[in-house]
Amino acid sequence: MENYYTPKEISDKLKLNIRTIYKWIREEKINAVKLGDVWRISESELQRLLKGETE
Repeated sequence: MENYYTPKEISDKLKLNIRTIYKWIREEKINAVKLGDVWRISESELQRLLKGETE
């Protein structure tokens, strides 16, 4: 089973402002899933971002 992270956790790992993460979610540069009121980003998506792929 894949791990999922909050936008805050992703912003900490990527050393980006959390607003940037939410902007990328809105612009569909990050694949995210909304569970209730909270966005979640998968481990595989984090790995893609760490490789520098934002589109």
